[in-house]
Amino acid sequence: MKIYRNLFLGALAAVFTVGVSSCSDDFLKEDLTTAFSTQHFEGEEGLNDLAISLYGNIRYHFAYEWAYGFTNYGTDEFSSGTDLTSEMWNTYDSRLAPYVTGAANKNYPSPDHLWDQMYFGINSANIIIANESVFEDETLKEQCLGEAYFLRGYNYLRLVQQYGPVVLRLTPSNSVERNFARSSVEDCVASLVSDLEKAYDLLPVEEFRGKGTFTKPLAAHMLAKALLFRNSERNSDWNASYKDADLDEIITLADFVIAERPLAPDYRDLWNWTGVDCEAEMLPEILMAAQFNDDASTAGRFRNRTYCYFPAQYSNLPMMTRTVAGGLDFQRLRTTEYGLNVFDKENDSRFWKSFKTKYRVNNAAPDNEHGIVNGDLGIIYIVNEEDDARFDVSQMGTGSYTFVDEETGRVVPNAYVAYSGGEWVAQTWGNNRYVPLSKYEDGSRTAVKADGQRDGVLARTGETYLIKAEALVRKGSYQEAIDVINELRGRAAYTSGEDRAWHTDGSQAANGGLDEPFDAYTNRNSYYESLNIPETTAASSLEISSYTELPAEDEAILSAVGASGDYERMLHFVLNERSRELYGEFLRWEDLARTETLVVRAQAFNPEADGVKAHHVLRPIPQSFIDGVLNEDGSNLSDEQAQALQNQGYY
Repeated sequence: MKIYRNLFLGALAAVFTVGVSSCSDDFLKEDLTTAFSTQHFEGEEGLNDLAISLYGNIRYHFAYEWAYGFTNYGTDEFSSGTDLTSEMWNTYDSRLAPYVTGAANKNYPSPDHLWDQMYFGINSANIIIANESVFEDETLKEQCLGEAYFLRGYNYLRLVQQYGPVVLRLTPSNSVERNFARSSVEDCVASLVSDLEKAYDLLPVEEFRGKGTFTKPLAAHMLAKALLFRNSERNSDWNASYKDADLDEIITLADFVIAERPLAPDYRDLWNWTGVDCEAEMLPEILMAAQFNDDASTAGRFRNRTYCYFPAQYSNLPMMTRTVAGGLDFQRLRTTEYGLNVFDKENDSRFWKSFKTKYRVNNAAPDNEHGIVNGDLGIIYIVNEEDDARFDVSQMGTGSYTFVDEETGRVVPNAYVAYSGGEWVAQTWGNNRYVPLSKYEDGSRTAVKADGQRDGVLARTGETYLIKAEALVRKGSYQEAIDVINELRGRAAYTSGEDRAWHTDGSQAANGGLDEPFDAYTNRNSYYESLNIPETTAASSLEISSYTELPAEDEAILSAVGASGDYERMLHFVLNERSRELYGEFLRWEDLARTETLVVRAQAFNPEADGVKAHHVLRPIPQSFIDGVLNEDGSNLSDEQAQALQNQGYY
């Protein structure tokens, strides 16, 4: 759909443009026919158009560098690749400030990006809510109000998680305003919880506008998430009176979501993307997704760019060249050692269904001395264990031609190993070589640098299980939490007869989704080369019998962060499980910030995040906002007043 947004300039001024569309099942592909002034919103038709335009606001979360800068950087899961566009969000150095300075290039995300865009959506929602009496069709009224309350609650949740106390504005801004105060976090959370409760009451269970519609299960999921945020460590100075009721409600809401929107049978189903509106985009598990498509006329300003930020560089390697099927290797997000070791790589299929470990040769020189041809194995990442003594790292790497592919008997031009001689050597060849997350690959693009066309997932039932489990941990019901997580781990285990070396990702959408050729993409992974075990099609098990006996990979992590006592151990265990289930899904920074585990986990597992301090659980308030605020009498703020609008540690 076209993205029509409220114009937010400095201090919540608003000008509106929206597109006219129908309410058909194909509502997210409507064409722009004209534009209207705010008078269009004085009638039922205009308010319905504005409600439809709310869906454009969530596209923002998948567009450009802020998609990962605000969410994945500076955590235990990712550090910087060779491209340092958003480096300050990972290192927490002095450039992460109310005005970002000294960036590698102009593409860096600024603190005002999220702030501005969330308020665009909030003001649109405010217009719908303020004009409730205009609606004559009661069903349409409930649907549009449900959408408006949901987006307003969701946007405020994103703002409060990132910035803490923010400006709480629940009425439309129809003119330039420049006098604002930040409300307390408690008041902000009470307001957004109320909004999400209203959305839950008003929205129907079904997708009434078609694919991508906000629904009651989605509202339940996000309400549970908001209540979990309220009960997290970051709010411990005021949240005690809410805990008992909130935690019980979280469990009830989660049970509703789990019953209504079951998990996909196979974790692979979520990432087995073959093109626009394919089966992977229709799964009941997907609760919320920003809608993208192949219609250039409705692309709008915010297009899905996330496919290019995760891949490691491959295009400068021997016998390789950059193509649509290979991916756009912008090398922003380098998987950490923690990211590889948090998984039970023998038994947990989620690792091999989330990461790409092989590429095929797509640029072989004719009659090369090694007899390598296009289609041969061109790159292999061997994700082995620390005690694996099979490899001499000095004999492997770029153009080493020493590792032999057992299937063809020919050497592999580029072979990388995680551990050699008990040492982590994955970065020996630079920050552009790492095991890349493949969840967002998009081979449907019309050109190497064209925009992505796959939907951007913002919420799914897999996370709902973990929200419920964390609520149980917070209640002290540790074994019940393990039982809930075991349900999720059951989906992650290999099934009998499953080919553990099979790999799929969205690159397969290249060439119209044909089986062959996939160019650099291959549907094989390095499971057996990495683990050095006999081939098997037996089922695996990830079941945990007791919270007192956690898996070895978890015990190693708990030791590294110094977790002790049942509660602290179980909280970190849930965070580990969130990595295994939700790796790279634009949630991690907010999870670590709200649980106040950001500092200990970033310092333990992300060497580049050495600047992280306690105050970094909040982002800087944008200087562009503060500079635009005036006193009620129109006078400029004093230095002390301006400082009071800023978060501690950023002035």
